[in-house]
Amino acid sequence: MVTSSDTAPAPPALRPEPGPSDALPPIVPRRRVGRLLSAAAGLLFLAMAVHSVVRNDAFQWDVVGRYFTTAAVVDGLLLTLWLTAAVMVLGFLLGTPLAVMRLSANPVLRALAWGYVWIFRSTPLLVQLLFWFNIGALYPTLGLGVPFGPQFVTVQTVNLLGPTLTAVIGLTLHEAAYAAEVVRGGILSVDAGQTEAAQALGLSRSRTLRRIVVPQAMRSIVPTAGNMLIGTLKGTSIVSVLAVHDLLYSVQLVYNQTYQVIPLLMVATLWYVAVTTVLSAGQFYVERYYARGTSRALPPTPLQRLRGHLAAAGTRLRAATAADARPTIGGDR
Repeated sequence: MVTSSDTAPAPPALRPEPGPSDALPPIVPRRRVGRLLSAAAGLLFLAMAVHSVVRNDAFQWDVVGRYFTTAAVVDGLLLTLWLTAAVMVLGFLLGTPLAVMRLSANPVLRALAWGYVWIFRSTPLLVQLLFWFNIGALYPTLGLGVPFGPQFVTVQTVNLLGPTLTAVIGLTLHEAAYAAEVVRGGILSVDAGQTEAAQALGLSRSRTLRRIVVPQAMRSIVPTAGNMLIGTLKGTSIVSVLAVHDLLYSVQLVYNQTYQVIPLLMVATLWYVAVTTVLSAGQFYVERYYARGTSRALPPTPLQRLRGHLAAAGTRLRAATAADARPTIGGDR
């Protein structure tokens, strides 16, 4: 009788070695024909535009290079930058109290702030500048004294308001109306619970606004304020109608003598583009600074994004090289 102990164990089943047909199929990325075609069309139109600008002799690029850094143009650029900075600072210094007045519980202050914003947003900027330039026709003298009584100090308006000061006043009053709405929108974007929590801690209204509400509102204020800054930089060119020697007016003085209109306008355009690019880069970093408490990871800077793309390209290249060097499974033995 044959027992189980006398039975030889069965040999394990032999598994066939994997052949080339058993390897996993390669993953092929989806072909996006529309994306490739649109990218090719965009690059084609860009190349055509660049070619038309570079090869067009009417731009007179040699003249552009000759006048780009002349003393008259640089002086006009410096005045434009100074005028932009002064108007933005003074505009927000005036617009912030107006925004607080609009949010005040006092109906008189709220009505006065609303009326100011309504008037200066409803009137074109050029009309405002011309009005302030001709203010002497309405008020030949300005005085300080008792209402309906004697005047202690009087000054001639013609001697007081020159073209540059008129431009600063007109632009500041105009920008203050928009700055008030920007600040008011930023304050309203802060959750009401923040104010209630500050009141529960016994903080005053002014301290709550200064220490809690405004820092959180900056995240909403900065992008719009950056757009206002760039708009003000370009909007200062309108003061050329008052004979203020800004960048555009300086360029106009040159081409009125040389009759080289296009190249001189290109000089002004290139300077505006260069300054706007610098301001846009600064706006990005300011927005990134105030976004620290709103997201877990800050948005990458352009340099960090470039490093990430280079690292990803290097990883893909190393993976492709390793795949090519790997021996084929089930190949020749």
